[in-house]
Amino acid sequence: MPSTGYLVAVLAIVFAITLALRALPFAVLRLLRESRVVRALSLWMPVGILAILACTSLHGTVTAAPGAAPYALLAVAVTIGVHLVSGRRTILSVGIGTACYVVLVNVL
Repeated sequence: MPSTGYLVAVLAIVFAITLALRALPFAVLRLLRESRVVRALSLWMPVGILAILACTSLHGTVTAAPGAAPYALLAVAVTIGVHLVSGRRTILSVGIGTACYVVLVNVL
């Protein structure tokens, strides 16, 4: 078993490397804030991430329980509708869409 000092040193090094790797993008972003690429990424990345999340979730739902596919598609439609009506509040739309799916699967 390694000594306590050795373990503390390893943890300190891991902490420093993790902190540096997480802080580096924000430090670089400050320099690139006016870049057209960064502005385009800030617009399209959230949409892309949500699209990937929706596709993987729907794929898992349809393969696990094919009978729930219509409920999943209805919940997606509710999510999109709430998102557009509520001023594009992602947390609200995803929350209501999820609640809609849970209710549909468990009640119907």
